[in-house]
Amino acid sequence: MIDTLVGSGEAEADVLSPADLLALARSRKAAEDRAAADLLEIAAQWADLHPPESIHSAAAFTVAGSEQEEPIAGEGCPLVAEFCIAELGTVLGISTTSAKKLIGHALELRHRLPRLWAQVQSGRVPAWRARLVAETTIHSSPALPWDAARFVDAQVAAVAGKIGTAQLDRLVAETIKRFDLAEADPAKDPEDGYLSVDPRHVTIHDEDVHFAGTVRLEAELGLADALDLENALAHGAATQKALGSQASLDARRAAALGDLARTQTALDLFSQGTADPSSDGDGLPAAREVVLHAHFDASVRDGQTVFGPTGRLEERQRLLLLDQLSSWCGDSRTKVTIKPVIDLNTRLSTPAYEVPDRIREQIILRDRTCVFPWCGRNARACDVDHVVEFDHQADAEGREQPGPTATSNLVALCRTHHRLKTHSAWHYETTAPGIFEWTSPHGHRYRRDRHGTTALDPPEPDPPRIPRQRRP
Repeated sequence: MIDTLVGSGEAEADVLSPADLLALARSRKAAEDRAAADLLEIAAQWADLHPPESIHSAAAFTVAGSEQEEPIAGEGCPLVAEFCIAELGTVLGISTTSAKKLIGHALELRHRLPRLWAQVQSGRVPAWRARLVAETTIHSSPALPWDAARFVDAQVAAVAGKIGTAQLDRLVAETIKRFDLAEADPAKDPEDGYLSVDPRHVTIHDEDVHFAGTVRLEAELGLADALDLENALAHGAATQKALGSQASLDARRAAALGDLARTQTALDLFSQGTADPSSDGDGLPAAREVVLHAHFDASVRDGQTVFGPTGRLEERQRLLLLDQLSSWCGDSRTKVTIKPVIDLNTRLSTPAYEVPDRIREQIILRDRTCVFPWCGRNARACDVDHVVEFDHQADAEGREQPGPTATSNLVALCRTHHRLKTHSAWHYETTAPGIFEWTSPHGHRYRRDRHGTTALDPPEPDPPRIPRQRRP
């Protein structure tokens, strides 16, 4: 926090000058870069403490030897115990997947990109740039062996890490060719050799949804495919305009791309004569079914059901406008299924161990995602776990079931965190319907509810300094 006072009537001496503000901004940025470099060092040392063959004493496990070796960095980097990753992620307030990337980047830099690692630790290269390089070398296809990674390290370090994504891709491609990492293809020019680097991709950035309900799409296509797509979009946009659309050209091109995804022509106003039996009845091939789960609050007024203007789309947990849903439902090729309302406050149970569909659906709607701290995996892709373990011998021995199959004792856990809860010292309990408190192997506590995760531990007033380790 900047301890200055700005406003009318305040003393001029209390207001920072432009030069002071610039100096303060530079200082804060340097501190941010230093903290990011320190975090990479911490992640690497955390991995050192948790090799698969030697479980760290603080991370006790209920089933000895249950951890799996999980390589998260390139060839030559040490393996890391699988279950140690989640605890680092939770104290940082990030998902287990993000923590896995952090540790993998730290190991990749320290062991396979040592020059770049040294530049990060000296402050010459910001951590985010180095992590971009590490992500590329870890996931290169074909995989980069030790000496190839060192070649990339030397080239990147020579320019102090100031390399863009396009340059980095070209460098990796050159490395693959230089080290002859791809198998020869007789169909290619033998003088040129074979370089199996295919830049084609289609990426839908559905993590960043605009308030208007749009997402950004990025693609790199083959030339012929790109020209065909351009022609199809131009034709679709022109057709929409001829049919009376008042939308802009960009909007019509975007709509035409959506029409292609559904294998339909613009506005569904065309007919191709006799309908194919496999089509939807209008002569067009049947579109692939895409299932979306939309939830809206509703009330009854004067005998009519009235929906609220905003709702929630289960997929990616996004805001959904009622007008958007209405437009989707107005499409003649949209299949709409309305399910009965499920009261989330009703306690459902069964004497059996297996969870029936009606109880599973209630758990999915209540929890929405995996209930492990900071995990965002959709509940529909999760296991349904008994908080208190189901005792399969209770009925036979005439005892009350300690872990009933009931909504009060069931939660959604993704497979990773289900295994973590089953085979490690992580444990949790239900404190109220839909509210859970987790405790890590090191005693850190977190509360998870439908609104997210809250750390229950007070911040440490004076954290220890990072011991620097010498590396060859």
